[in-house]
Amino acid sequence: MRIVVSGATGYIGGRLVPELLKAGHTVRAISRSDGWLRDLPWADQVEVVTADAFEPETLDRAMTDMDVAYFLIHSIGAGSGFADQDRQVAQNFARAAERAGVSRIVYLGGLADENAEGVSEHLASRAEVGRILLESGVPTIVLRAAVILGSGSASFEMLRYLTERLPAMITPRWLNTRIQPIAVRDVLRYLVGAVTIEEKLNRTFDIGGPDILTYQDMMQRYASVAGLARRIIVAVPVLTPRLSSHWVGLVTPVPAALARPLVESLRTEVVCREQDIADYVPDPPEGLLGFERAVELALVRIREAKVETRWSESEWPGAPSDPLPTDPAWAGGSLYSDRREQNVKTSTAALWQVLEAIGGETGWYSFPLAWAVRGWLDRITGGVGLRRGRRDPNLLRVGDALDFWRVEEIKRGELLRLRAEMRLPGLAWLEFRVEPAAGTDSGAILIQQATFHPRGLAGHAYWKSIAPFHGIVFGGMIRNIAAKAESASA
Repeated sequence: MRIVVSGATGYIGGRLVPELLKAGHTVRAISRSDGWLRDLPWADQVEVVTADAFEPETLDRAMTDMDVAYFLIHSIGAGSGFADQDRQVAQNFARAAERAGVSRIVYLGGLADENAEGVSEHLASRAEVGRILLESGVPTIVLRAAVILGSGSASFEMLRYLTERLPAMITPRWLNTRIQPIAVRDVLRYLVGAVTIEEKLNRTFDIGGPDILTYQDMMQRYASVAGLARRIIVAVPVLTPRLSSHWVGLVTPVPAALARPLVESLRTEVVCREQDIADYVPDPPEGLLGFERAVELALVRIREAKVETRWSESEWPGAPSDPLPTDPAWAGGSLYSDRREQNVKTSTAALWQVLEAIGGETGWYSFPLAWAVRGWLDRITGGVGLRRGRRDPNLLRVGDALDFWRVEEIKRGELLRLRAEMRLPGLAWLEFRVEPAAGTDSGAILIQQATFHPRGLAGHAYWKSIAPFHGIVFGGMIRNIAAKAESASA
């Protein structure tokens, strides 16, 4: 089937496109700039059309010869007036789809009625957009979801940061509002399944996971999955949604313009009133993903040190729960990094030989006393310390123990990635890359990067406490490796 996807660089759109491709559909992606999609791993498998939903004439070209059109545009985070922008864009999109003879529009909205008492502007806008599309004359399927669980989802990231950074908190009453979250995998399954529904439906469907929880329940369950202590939460009546949004802005990196409408929406109960979608897109044999499993999937890539666009090579197709290059910088959880680069006047082979001998009897090329003290502290606290040494004095392979590190990845002559096994309030990696220097036959470049994913408030405090010493430890390390390689090849 021929499908056009608007919002292809957004959270859902960026994950929907590869799912549609895997299902065998022909996909056209709409973008206001073709450069925004150029570096995505699936870009060469889709047709990219440059269009602006605020300019109706550009949408006509995007809709031509298409069977289904996905509307995944939302102006939340644009500040005041986002509802007016959403209204205009939805009207333009609907008219273009009708003119082009598109047979179906699919829209992912919010799980709320625009006329409900006390409904937030954000949820009211989502509902209004759904109504505009349903009244367009083009058969439309509106899927209405509450909190979507997956790395990169703004609602999930807000939950992540609040839970990880605050072991104890005074909170507003909205933490007791009932919510029916849904895993991003199930959202995408419904979105893809909507294409294959044969009936010319023009209606809404509520979609949600198997669990109905309060926001407080979600925070406690997230903490359990993430290995954090149970959070101490005290709800008080004085924190209004507006005050709460400022508080969220201080505690999390989620932009205030985005956090405010999300927080205001949390005072509205968002629970499915029907589950008719199962009659058209049946549940998988194993059932819908529960809250804990959805969180595990959102966190597993960090635990495996394979978070795309953060520190390892891109992999595609990845899981829908994984971060994508188009996700905002604050998505995917906190990640601290110390990156250094050094030109080395020797061959890449000579540099690699010195690098691969690191650790064990050779040591870590910087401040031996600091490394020894860190090893003693690790042993005292029940860790492995430095006494494991290494299997071979010159060669490493994946899985080798290397003092209190383990070799996670090695591409001989190019890449060495070590994963920390010392006791830490988080996860840590040390990576080295060797590249030939441009414009020379004998020079090399050494890239050294330490990466730390903190666990809870203690993890953030740990990184900040040792950051002042990085210049001595990591700066000395890369300089001494380079000096050793140059002297060895002299």
